[in-house]
Amino acid sequence: MDDKALLRLNKALADAGVCSRRQADALITAGRVTVDGAVVTELGNKIDPARNRLAVDGRPVRLSGAADAPLTLLLNKRPGCVTTANDPEGRPTVFDELPAAYRARRLFPVGRLDYFSEGLLLLTTDGELANRLAHPRWHVDKRYLVTVRGTVNGQTLDTMAKGMTLAEGEQLAPVRARITARLAADRFVLEMELSQGVNRQIRRMCRDLDLTVLKLCRIAQGPVSLGGLPAGKCRELAASELAALRRSVGLPSSAAPAKPSVKAPGKAPRKASESPSGKAPGRRR
Repeated sequence: MDDKALLRLNKALADAGVCSRRQADALITAGRVTVDGAVVTELGNKIDPARNRLAVDGRPVRLSGAADAPLTLLLNKRPGCVTTANDPEGRPTVFDELPAAYRARRLFPVGRLDYFSEGLLLLTTDGELANRLAHPRWHVDKRYLVTVRGTVNGQTLDTMAKGMTLAEGEQLAPVRARITARLAADRFVLEMELSQGVNRQIRRMCRDLDLTVLKLCRIAQGPVSLGGLPAGKCRELAASELAALRRSVGLPSSAAPAKPSVKAPGKAPRKASESPSGKAPGRRR
């Protein structure tokens, strides 16, 4: 058999949009992946997409012909929905916002925005792109507009810029922040730029600075900006945006030609606090 026809198992899962390669490695080592009915736990195994039968947690991954071209969407998430495919509490999810044609694809979110937060959220079928965007090695900056109640002055901004230590003991990288508007004596709009991914970082920073977050909106991630996209709407990234996003994490400007991959049926519902690997999800703001 021509080795060029073989795919690493984690890449096959990532190309299918099941999860990122790193998450796929976790599924494999946990014994949750089978090839032709046999559990595979060693990393680096390869499969022939035209011959082998792949399953995750016992659910078959049906082989198909040529894979769909990778898809990356920008969604303007509304507050009051969760960043997950299924919510055990029955709350709306970001996938409810998508047109039916997109919901049929194996999209998964790049990182998280919490229930009350809003703004730019990327969703993609490209596992490698998602993996790199979430990896701290690449430090893809994210920008937010944050409306707060409390006292904001030069000392507040200096504290953020020097790198705070949260009440829980976590040391933060410096955060660039500036006042963009003063709405009242004790109400401000801040633009904050983060290069680090710490769970609910902005809300915890504001808490420790005696500030109450009234609104939190992500407006940019790396070279991609929210722009004037209405709340609850999504769009595909323009070719120039996608190329710039890929370059920001060390990938070529365009994805390689599509290879045969797998189409996974609907996954079992998972908790809102879990990623496809069963581990903690991407960081939230």
